[in-house]
Amino acid sequence: MKKMKFLSMAGFSLLTLFTSCDKLDDFIGGGRQDKERKEPLVIAHRGAQSIYPEHTLKAYAKAIEMGADYIEPDLVMTKDSFLVARHEPFISGTTNVADLPEFADLKTTKNLDGKEITDWFVSDFTLEQIKKLKAKQARSDRSNSFDGMFEIPTFEEIINLAKSRKTTKGEKVGLYPEMKHPYFHNLMGLAIEDALLEKLSEAKLNSYHSPVFVQCFEVAPLQYINSKSDVKLVQLISTYNVNADGTLDFNVPEGDFISYAAPFDFYANGDARTYEYFSTEEGMRFASAYADGIGPWKPFVISFAKDESGAISVLPKTDFIELAHKYDLDVHPYTFRNEDEKWSNGNAEAEYHLFFDAGVDGVFTDYTDEAVNAVQTWDGAEKK
Repeated sequence: MKKMKFLSMAGFSLLTLFTSCDKLDDFIGGGRQDKERKEPLVIAHRGAQSIYPEHTLKAYAKAIEMGADYIEPDLVMTKDSFLVARHEPFISGTTNVADLPEFADLKTTKNLDGKEITDWFVSDFTLEQIKKLKAKQARSDRSNSFDGMFEIPTFEEIINLAKSRKTTKGEKVGLYPEMKHPYFHNLMGLAIEDALLEKLSEAKLNSYHSPVFVQCFEVAPLQYINSKSDVKLVQLISTYNVNADGTLDFNVPEGDFISYAAPFDFYANGDARTYEYFSTEEGMRFASAYADGIGPWKPFVISFAKDESGAISVLPKTDFIELAHKYDLDVHPYTFRNEDEKWSNGNAEAEYHLFFDAGVDGVFTDYTDEAVNAVQTWDGAEKK
């Protein structure tokens, strides 16, 4: 059973109740050390985006076909309060909006988490207008042969797709939505948290046992949802850069995205804690009061160093997973992609196995089929 958690409005005065003595024993030190290792979850990062343009129904459907346990829609909001799937609130890099003269006057400049961005923002479009756009491949190193073929889906359409399918294991297709930049949306009067809760409730997917994880880089939105629903929650964390010796750099240059290194709602409210805090025991304890998992960038788990020639060496794993598991937090690192060879030296299967052996509970991947294969060839878990 999930922990029942109650927080003050500020999020610092915490009272945590537990449904059993076993859960209490886990929380205060037993953790998950005696739990049977399960096969890591395969989370299709924005769908099968290595093939089709990201965040399209076609990409999600293909990921399900390839064996994903969960599909991941990043959610932003239209001006008329519809949730749609885009990686960021600005959309010139993932749609054909720049090619449509009727939307030329909607190009604008907004401050997003500390950075000035001149682009087209979903929050300036109605859903009817968004549906006139077509998706395109976001990466220059992948095929653009499907550009202009697929529209931008709503969260409701993605839910309906997931409910209409089964995974290749015969189970319900999981949903792993991310609330993108809630603070930014809230400033414009767009309550992304409430809209998400409403859609999950309508779909009867708002309980702990639903195949759903809700994720966010900010903290207050997760605490808010925790006060309204028993759905599983994941605190995302990041860092600005990796230093040559493999240590993580949380110093964001002026004018860049503050949310690279700290929850923007922390920063906006004068809280100096960065994401480094969440890699400590105190931070894990804090997150466990409202979240069920933590989603780190891969170097939090296994980092890499560079020598003077630029050669990369993979470092030993950190204590990140052990700390997370001590506080009953699942660990789902991001993002596994073939183009990023820091950990793999061209051997994707070996990279997955490296992180599986380290103890991760799931992985975000751009290459669903390769992750599924790696799970099947890994011998570190009890096979279902």
